Amino acid sequence: MLPLFVFLVLLLPALPLPRASADICIVGAGISGASTAFFLTNYTTSLHGAQLRVFERRHRVGGRLATVAIAGDHFEAGGSIIHPRNLHARRFADLLGLAVKAGGDDDWLGIWDGKRFVFQTLRPLPPGSSWWRRKLHGLLNSLLLLRRYGLSLLKMDKFVQEMLQRFMLFYNGFESRPVFATVEEMLKWTGLYGLTRRTLEEELLDAGLSSQTIAELVTVITRINYGQSTRISGLAGAVSLAGSESGLWAVKGGNWQLAAGLLKTSNATLHLQEGIDSITDAGDYYVLRSNTGNEYNCTATVVATPLDEMNITFSPPISIPPRKMQHTHATFVRGLLNPGYFGLNSASSIPELIGTLELPDIPFSCISVLKRYSEDDMTYKMFSRAKLDDGLLDQIFSARKETIRINWAAYPHYEAPEEFAPIVLDGKQLYYVNTFESAASAMETGAVAAENVARLIISRLSLPMRGVEPPGPHIKSFAGEGEEGSWRRHVEDL
Repeated sequence: MLPLFVFLVLLLPALPLPRASADICIVGAGISGASTAFFLTNYTTSLHGAQLRVFERRHRVGGRLATVAIAGDHFEAGGSIIHPRNLHARRFADLLGLAVKAGGDDDWLGIWDGKRFVFQTLRPLPPGSSWWRRKLHGLLNSLLLLRRYGLSLLKMDKFVQEMLQRFMLFYNGFESRPVFATVEEMLKWTGLYGLTRRTLEEELLDAGLSSQTIAELVTVITRINYGQSTRISGLAGAVSLAGSESGLWAVKGGNWQLAAGLLKTSNATLHLQEGIDSITDAGDYYVLRSNTGNEYNCTATVVATPLDEMNITFSPPISIPPRKMQHTHATFVRGLLNPGYFGLNSASSIPELIGTLELPDIPFSCISVLKRYSEDDMTYKMFSRAKLDDGLLDQIFSARKETIRINWAAYPHYEAPEEFAPIVLDGKQLYYVNTFESAASAMETGAVAAENVARLIISRLSLPMRGVEPPGPHIKSFAGEGEEGSWRRHVEDL
């Protein structure tokens, strides 16, 4: 016969076993994931005892922000240039004490149609040129552009400025800026949603731009920045066009330092070379299983990497609209371009930035000079939609000392009207930052989306808010504003 106390215990209802404490987990250590971690810790006084974990499948942080080394120099391989109105990026650089550098505003641009240069700006002045020579040089370049493209230049600028003014609403104070549950809500609140419904070409034709301006100048910019034609959706196209403004800047030593610094500031536990294979809803928390065999319990989980080419299993399954990523092949070459390939007699006649038209026989989107060692020894960066094999490179270059190839799943392939995945993937505590990329992909748009997700988590988990306001719309210059228009290499702008 069982003892009485054992019998009584058996009659009691079974109690659930206590689970291990649950953390807040972020998948991806690029600018979106790092920004989410920063905003979560910067906007709260406590995470209710949860540990903040960030998982990164690579051996480094930064995601699509990375550098390559050639001849002892480090060059940006991903997002290269930041727009002066990127207030989050500017605040991050200031907070982290990162040194910045100005982008040059006097690139010698040539637009190539596969046979000849249909337009060129003036060659840049030698270093140390006087102020009046620089002013005159800028005026002459403006006249060259005006002669070819006329009032379309002013209309294009008006189109971009209207977009930027609306985008700046994302920096309003908390008292006037809601927390958004969907990307559609974010865009409609700023008045930008309509730009995602039509192509850039349609928007610009309605704005009064000439067909020649769109086919040449606008096409060059969208091919450089997004590797796509003017058939991309209007908001992504407007963000791309913002890269033709002056005052652009970058972080000395690589923009990846923004992500690294934000993660360090947030005191997050960083799991490098530990990718997440599956995310399972366990009721009031999620179980994350990594490729190292570890499991983590997470009260809230943030996916801060594009899911389009990731192999993460969700249980139960999630539903997001299909989206293709646009692969950009970045080819770095130390050597010398072949003038004959461009129909010229000498390498000194080749522009420093070559943009191309949307024609089937042109194998690359752009070529830019990164560093000049001598008249016959330079480092170049090329963007293309497909890999450039050695045979083709030997036609384009008369000499090659070093070649580095990188294949980036760089941006979404934009196609209006855009569809957006949910920010809250399951109606609970599973969040997706990179759905905003279907509107426009850039360092700053990643930070804007991350801030909204952080505020959403804080609100839905009832975390205690800190008395911190986002940066106001006042703009101070880090790198000095340029005096004339600029033509960017790989603008990661807005």
